[in-house]
Amino acid sequence: MDEQAQHCFPRIRSHYSQFSEKEKMIADFIIANPEKIIHSTISGVAEDLGIADATVFRFCKRLGFKGYQAMKISLASDLVAPIKDIHETIQEEDSEGVIAQKVFRSNMRSLEDSLGIMKEDTFRQAVQAMLCARRIEFYGTGGSGFIAMDAHHKFLRTGMTINAYNDSHMQLISASQLTEEDVIVFISHSGANKDLLEVLEVAKKNHVTTIGITHFAKSPLSSRIDIPLFTVSQETEYRGEALASRISQLSIVDALYVNIMKKRKDLSKTSLQKIRDAISIKKV
Repeated sequence: MDEQAQHCFPRIRSHYSQFSEKEKMIADFIIANPEKIIHSTISGVAEDLGIADATVFRFCKRLGFKGYQAMKISLASDLVAPIKDIHETIQEEDSEGVIAQKVFRSNMRSLEDSLGIMKEDTFRQAVQAMLCARRIEFYGTGGSGFIAMDAHHKFLRTGMTINAYNDSHMQLISASQLTEEDVIVFISHSGANKDLLEVLEVAKKNHVTTIGITHFAKSPLSSRIDIPLFTVSQETEYRGEALASRISQLSIVDALYVNIMKKRKDLSKTSLQKIRDAISIKKV
């Protein structure tokens, strides 16, 4: 998807916690007055807020747009096909059913927002790198470690050489043995996990192709990996961003898996049949 034409609101939400006070003021103004923004000049917005034109311009760049005009185009796209605001705060009087609805809707929102910022060329690049890899490994720690293990479980069906590690020592050991023919998929919501960044340095020294599944906001991981794939999520009182992002992380893994299976159709069929035959003894 064209990054300059896709959703503005998810970008603001994903960066909001990292904004300065002045940036939050601009963000709040955009969210409250989107129609006014698309009909205003950058000077008009700056005047309304009592700040410099350059401050508004830097805010647009912070969101990943080329400038104010690109942000306006994205914002206009949101208004033409709005993303329903279904991210709701849990209230004390909410029933069990209402809370369940809000959790589901929050997950739906995370998926919509993550899809909205997906760059098709980058995703295609990730698929191609994995298809050409001699070996693919998935690394994650903490909650992201479970996503890595889920990826391992799925990708074993491709018939490719796959592994996953959620222990930082094992990640270091394994990464030290990989080469430019291999791919590592790093999974980290924050993109700032010290152990994972140390493993990334080892992978880079060995010229391993690196893919990252991480939060959209700029992080040490997203700026240093070869192919970044982003998720967007919003924190609530009972669920941090990292928890809310897992549904999007799993969906990116699923999308990669389906693409690989489709492109290796005949080989995948053979691999799946072998797996079905092997596990059939476990069924009554």
